[in-house]
Amino acid sequence: MTDHTKRAPRSFPRYGSFAEARRIGEILRRETVGGVLLVIAAAVAIVWANTPAADAYFAIRDFEVGYEPWHLRLSLGAWAADGLLAIFFFLVGLELKREFVAGDLRKFSTAVVPIAAAAGGVAVPALIYALIVRGEPGLSQGWAIPTATDIAFAVAVLAIIGSHLPSALRIFLLTLAVVDDLLAISIIAVFYTDRIELIPLGVAFAVIAVYGFVAQRYRAFLGSRPFAAWAILLPIGVVAWAFMHASGVHATIAGVLLGFTIPVLHRRGASGALAGERGLAEEFEHRFRPLSAGLAVPVFAFFAAGVSVGGWDGVQRAFANPVTLAIIAALVLGKPLGITLTTWVLAKIARIRLDPALRWIDIVGVGLLAGIGFTVSLLVAELSFASGSPEHDYAKVAILAASVTAAVLASILLGIRNHGYGRIRAQERIDVDGDGIPDVYQREERREEWFKAPPASRRRRE
Repeated sequence: MTDHTKRAPRSFPRYGSFAEARRIGEILRRETVGGVLLVIAAAVAIVWANTPAADAYFAIRDFEVGYEPWHLRLSLGAWAADGLLAIFFFLVGLELKREFVAGDLRKFSTAVVPIAAAAGGVAVPALIYALIVRGEPGLSQGWAIPTATDIAFAVAVLAIIGSHLPSALRIFLLTLAVVDDLLAISIIAVFYTDRIELIPLGVAFAVIAVYGFVAQRYRAFLGSRPFAAWAILLPIGVVAWAFMHASGVHATIAGVLLGFTIPVLHRRGASGALAGERGLAEEFEHRFRPLSAGLAVPVFAFFAAGVSVGGWDGVQRAFANPVTLAIIAALVLGKPLGITLTTWVLAKIARIRLDPALRWIDIVGVGLLAGIGFTVSLLVAELSFASGSPEHDYAKVAILAASVTAAVLASILLGIRNHGYGRIRAQERIDVDGDGIPDVYQREERREEWFKAPPASRRRRE
């Protein structure tokens, strides 16, 4: 007789419940969670690299896997920088395109300010770095290290401290950081590429064009099921990434270009798309955001942040080196100076107004947040100095110190601003008489009526 109470054998790994998978996915989509995982991964790497077990950390980071004929025999650290980080930059390209196509930045008058601010936030830190290290042999090639902003880290800090800050401030920071990183990646492609193989590069662009063609016409292949498009587009994207890597251009650029090809739903009226319709860009971001926040960026941070300081003497040597001072000054001082100054000049000369919800002190706070140059700055440091050289380690120490300093200063400044905005929001919600209209608006209306009324009527009202 069959024993129906006998349990089926367990499988490994187990999928668990669908509800649990959805819950974890939603957690990883939160900006604060991504930033926390980033910090934890970097902290673990730094601690591990400075313990007696440091050899094990570096052995794991330098362990090579892959296929040599395709130029894909890479260390695990290189796989994280070239491969996993491409997922992060795919989302960067996707989010930037959505802001320009369907977001608040589709108008030139709105987009020009954060774009110009990003350019200033790249130029001024690079200039400060170059001035500090002038005359120092072998240090000039690190000028691009302080030009980048870590989107995940900066937006996470803003999400933690900025519950009442204007939404325009987040859009300003997001656009500035994305353009900032695109400029940094362009710098990598132009200045940090020793040799470009034209045939693989041409094939990569051709494959990206095919990817874009399929993405733009996915409805013809799949109807109204964008969730299934990844099965077709993912292999094409991997091929594009492989050829971009083989060309000598940094492979993360493939991620940005692929993100730009994904179609974005435009804003429509009542006769257009239904209110909850999800396009391919929204579907991809929904599915890839947990992969980026929960795996790609933390793993890269884990392999990139590990540097052996060498005790207190090593810390002293690091902070006495010009490259450390140059990077810290460029990120902590150069970023807010370049962003604020460029925005102010543009507002005065071109007479372009900021969003009415923003104040100049908020722009300074965003400039400090932009000084968090963690992810891409570490990537540029890997390309600027030879692995194992003192400058390579000092640059990483400087990036970590500058990013923490910028995050703390920005948190203090924007935390104060957030408290002020919170008081304003609280006043706007007060409705003592219960008529559904916040009292702050009624006070303004009564004040205007009082000033418009004749003097005799004013006395009677008093």
